[in-house]
Amino acid sequence: MMSPISPLRQFFIFGLFLILTIALPSDATSLPRVAPPRLQNDRSYFGRLLGLPSAWASKKSRKNLNQWLDTHPKLLGALQRYEDEVVIRFNVSTDAHEAALRKAIDQMLLDVWDFTDNYTDIRIEARRIRPLMGILPPSLQDNHFILIPDLARAVAATYPSDTHTHSIDQSLSNDRGITPANNMPAPKRRGVDDMFFHDYQPLSVINTWMKLLDSMFRGRGLVRMISIGRSYEGRDIPALRVGIPTADGSSGRKDTILITGGIHAREWISTSTVNYAAWSFIRSIDEDPMIDKILENVDIVFVPVLNPDGYEYTWEVDRLWRKSRQRTKMQYCPGFDLDHAFGYRWDTTQHQSEPCSESYGGDKPFQAVEAAQLADWARNETDQGVNFVAYLDLHSYSQQVLYPYTYSCVARPPNIENLQEVAMNLAKHMRLSNGEVYTTTSACEGAVASKDSADLAPNSERIRVEAGGGSAIDYIFHEIGARYSYQIKLRDTGSYGFLLPSEYIIPTGEELFQAMKYLGDFLLGNNGHESWSNSIPVDDQSKQASLVAEEEEDTIELRRRRRRRVR
Repeated sequence: MMSPISPLRQFFIFGLFLILTIALPSDATSLPRVAPPRLQNDRSYFGRLLGLPSAWASKKSRKNLNQWLDTHPKLLGALQRYEDEVVIRFNVSTDAHEAALRKAIDQMLLDVWDFTDNYTDIRIEARRIRPLMGILPPSLQDNHFILIPDLARAVAATYPSDTHTHSIDQSLSNDRGITPANNMPAPKRRGVDDMFFHDYQPLSVINTWMKLLDSMFRGRGLVRMISIGRSYEGRDIPALRVGIPTADGSSGRKDTILITGGIHAREWISTSTVNYAAWSFIRSIDEDPMIDKILENVDIVFVPVLNPDGYEYTWEVDRLWRKSRQRTKMQYCPGFDLDHAFGYRWDTTQHQSEPCSESYGGDKPFQAVEAAQLADWARNETDQGVNFVAYLDLHSYSQQVLYPYTYSCVARPPNIENLQEVAMNLAKHMRLSNGEVYTTTSACEGAVASKDSADLAPNSERIRVEAGGGSAIDYIFHEIGARYSYQIKLRDTGSYGFLLPSEYIIPTGEELFQAMKYLGDFLLGNNGHESWSNSIPVDDQSKQASLVAEEEEDTIELRRRRRRRVR
């Protein structure tokens, strides 16, 4: 029996305090300072930006709130630009709508925030709304609404602060006339060792935190910090390999689950969720028998920031930067969309030739350095005997569990029924955590318009807002052999989009952690049900029993359909 981890927590908490104490720049920082924000009507720029009372946004409170922003002058410029931008949601219900919107997006090089089979969200300058409407059909002109009216304020609220995040969130929500996402109450925080997840963290803090975990648990063989490769700008792409050594102490390779976040730089919740899941597995060793059994048989590799250059850029220059920072053939349009840069079915992409497009994946497969690094690392692992059994690629937003294929809505994976059933159960266990609903579909069908269009020829491809070739989940599924490969789009469904307040880091992380527990148990041959009730607090079991019953009906119906196909 291994010694318990709990005694190490005091050391961990002390180390974490040191990390977070030096995370934000202080008055003695060597970073360049900027002039104090100009006043207007006796209120600072940041006070107006966040819609806070002048008294609350002054003196010490204002200093704490603007601590990060004051020391990063380029961020201030981006925030001022965002003052004139909004996010619009178009309700998309037909192929004609999809085609018209895609043409407008390509023509005006608009930033697509999200797209599903029901809607498309677009970021746009207010002055360009009229020209956009001028090239859209009347049916779309009358079928949209403003989703985020004050983008600059929403962006500013995501940076770390010593003030209570909920105050910012509440002020923002009241001004926008909405309640916090899905009207959920402020989440409960489990303890002081979760304080790393009370805010989003910059890259330097994440790297230091990962090194701390490595130093604490490497001695028992539970955690190893490894490198996936290096980014275009030379930054390390770190990962944590978590697993319990075999009883005989052998170094034999085990089945492996790979989980990545931060492919798109601005999707901060994906990075924080990967880190939260890693910490949840580590802290549960010796405390949760299911976790012990999973990690005795399966290693999990957590890659929180696959795109470190882009992530760093969102903290230093532009919060809403999406792509990598690699140079392209056009000097003023750097960056590749890493999720369109992998080698499987890369040539099926139809409109990635414009480097200024947010979905530009390059002019050839694996032109993006970070995508090539992940692929090379995964192939090298398989050459050394590692068997990748599952892959989870985290994104935001829309609360969806998506399975292959991304490149085509006609092609079907050979294990499609199993992919569908596991996807439904992943969504179910995410729902059991906090009551949040996650939908499931193929990655292609989750991003196209009407599936039942009368003028759609059989076996023909539907038009997409964004081409889908070269995706990570298709590549890892088909080329690396991870038979359970999923893209999970985390919270929310649009109230905040990529700017989810930090108070939702922990509940979102809990949702993924519960889903991963199911997946690990399923991969051990238990169909995700063994000892499940033992891992749920007693006072929550009765509430969740009704949710389980509802989801079981869906699973039964799926199996009935499968039997009908066989006949």
